[in-house]
Amino acid sequence: METTSSIVVAGLCIGSVVVVVLLVLIGNIVRVVREYERLVIFRLGRSIGARGPGLVLLIPFVDEPRKVDLREQVREIGQQVCITRDNAPINIDFLWYFKIVDATSSVIQVGSFEQAAQGMATTTLRSVIGGIPLDDVLSQRERINQILRTRLDEVTERWGVKVTNVEIREIIAPREVQDAMNRQMAAERVRRATVTESEGNRDAAVNVAEGQKKSAILSAEGDRQANILRAEGFAQALQTIFKAAQGIDQKTMTLQYFDTLKALGSGASTKFIFPLEFTSMIENVLGKK
Repeated sequence: METTSSIVVAGLCIGSVVVVVLLVLIGNIVRVVREYERLVIFRLGRSIGARGPGLVLLIPFVDEPRKVDLREQVREIGQQVCITRDNAPINIDFLWYFKIVDATSSVIQVGSFEQAAQGMATTTLRSVIGGIPLDDVLSQRERINQILRTRLDEVTERWGVKVTNVEIREIIAPREVQDAMNRQMAAERVRRATVTESEGNRDAAVNVAEGQKKSAILSAEGDRQANILRAEGFAQALQTIFKAAQGIDQKTMTLQYFDTLKALGSGASTKFIFPLEFTSMIENVLGKK
């Protein structure tokens, strides 16, 4: 009985070992690769390319797989001290986005492309900032992003890596530079306020002048119309007088002359002037011909 039990135990142990070995072999032979992954396979040290996605079969103890993620990745570059072209020290940190487009090259061409790319990014950043004045660094962030992305992409292309974007996250200038910038912005705001106020005063003066001009035109037009009406009224009055004068006879006119002479005689003057027609006027009154 003891011998039978020992045989059973030994058989169970051997079976367990066989199962474990089979599981290990299956794990080394069969790999499931996701859609966004690739397996770069080295067979006896020689690369035979990338495999996947889906089910990939390997030769145990012969094939050595390296898994590569093809999804777009983002990495942070911490604050870097850079010197601008006008010798102003600033701290800059940024993010860079990349994705592997050639899985085989990303494994064969560089030992650690992320570390290499980060070192290249910091070096490129200092080089780019060193050729730009401080004002342009603060105002042309998008242009700097584009320059960094282009230069990084030129380097990482041989590693099978595509740099998709670079974004400067924060730029910290020295305290004295920030104070100078604040004063400059305050002066600019005062200048804009002054310009706006002067433009408002100018527009107001123009509006007042336009109003006065229109008022003067309207007043002149009114005076002209009034003069025309007065002239027309005076002409009509003269016409009426003329028509009335046509109905007055010579005797009536003579009597008017006498009234005028009477008014002259009542004055303090000692000299009188009589018209040459005075005799003929008397004859008209006396009825002489």
